[in-house]
Amino acid sequence: MKRIGILTAGGDTPALNATIHGAVTRANQLKVEVIGLIKGFNCLFNPRVPHVHLNPLYQNIPELDPTKGGTLIGSSRDFVDANKKDDLDMVASRLKQLGIDGLICIGGDGTLNGLQPFAERLPTVLAPKTIDNDLGLNYPSEPDEYVRVNDAAAKGGFRYKRTESHTQFDLNNIVNYATPGYATAVFVSASGVERIRTTAESHRRIAIIEVMGRHSGYIALGSAYGQPDIVLVPEIAPDLEALVARVKHLYDLQKNVVIVCGEGIVDENGRELGAETKSTDPAGNVVLSGASEALRSKLIQMIGDKFFQLYRRGESAKEAIFTRKVGHTQRGGRPILFDRFYAAQQGAKAVELLVEGRNNAVSVLQYNTTKGFFVEGYDANRFRDRWGLIHARKMHPALYDPKLMKPSKLGMDYLMPIFTDAIGEDDMEHTRRTLFAAGNLSQPYHSINTDVHKRIRYLQAEAA
Repeated sequence: MKRIGILTAGGDTPALNATIHGAVTRANQLKVEVIGLIKGFNCLFNPRVPHVHLNPLYQNIPELDPTKGGTLIGSSRDFVDANKKDDLDMVASRLKQLGIDGLICIGGDGTLNGLQPFAERLPTVLAPKTIDNDLGLNYPSEPDEYVRVNDAAAKGGFRYKRTESHTQFDLNNIVNYATPGYATAVFVSASGVERIRTTAESHRRIAIIEVMGRHSGYIALGSAYGQPDIVLVPEIAPDLEALVARVKHLYDLQKNVVIVCGEGIVDENGRELGAETKSTDPAGNVVLSGASEALRSKLIQMIGDKFFQLYRRGESAKEAIFTRKVGHTQRGGRPILFDRFYAAQQGAKAVELLVEGRNNAVSVLQYNTTKGFFVEGYDANRFRDRWGLIHARKMHPALYDPKLMKPSKLGMDYLMPIFTDAIGEDDMEHTRRTLFAAGNLSQPYHSINTDVHKRIRYLQAEAA
């Protein structure tokens, strides 16, 4: 293994550069060249295959900064269709022309789903990334719990359904305990909750804060660190009558309420509470919109105007209840210490997997109460169900208390190893030194893309 390729696929996260940095640093030690593929799978459809040498003379290029969010080699939601053999053969041929002996894909469950066809053409491994924390397994046998159900309305004439679990949930048995980017996303979300709280307190209002995570409730669960009054997760449909009763009690007690909801929360029938638009992103994911607004409409209807008029807190429920989305700030900016450290380790492990001859494998972050966190390789096929599909991990229900509408005791036990020392002293010092630096006012922003562009090389140029 003399030269490996590395790419970032799908949505950005704060820890992508840290993963790349860990991979390149380990490759330097092993005397392996690393070629960064520009804009993920997108570049492999370009005959020129734009790429950049990330470690000439086995030294990191200076643009590779693990403390900077996003990815210096760019990303896209393009993907290679596993059913299109000609496209796969073309991509493999172009990688071969670049002299690439193995490939590291940094991505989520969608990238992992498409990994196997690549692994049949050249050694390929995955380094996880997703703020949603939905790449992994609650326990190793989890994929076996999926069955196919005939459904004429579904694509292909069937849909996948999760059967009842008969496995005891244990934090020590989680496969890939936390994904790079998750801790920083929670840091941003919990900070946002704290800031919205003071507005709700000052104006005697009810705030509904929507966080990302799609159909997984991990970000909402972690946002409990911001001390919201209520947390709603997609995995467990809220009892709206109990929710309204709780909101009224809290409002009577403290004259404000803060609710955090995951963007994928559902009603009692399992339907998305917020509208699912019929559009999809390039990776085929259904676009979610409006969970917080849908919840607000239900609270307005069920609480009514008179409740707030009696408290002299406004003329209507519409006036008293407001929504905010934390939005894309969860995906960007400087990664906090936990993400930087373990993303780098997982990147390094991905290189080791290739050098050791492993193929179709994933570098995962494991945890147990005796050893703490550690990184190891895991067979990618063990994530697949019996039909070969990888399902996004959902938060295990045992981590949530539906009566209290907050993390359960086990949920707290899950979160604390991640977040107790997640923020480094340098994280706060960086903010103190850089945010209000005088030069920010006088100097234009200098994009990393400008510098990396100068290093880009092309396949045709090399062939010539």
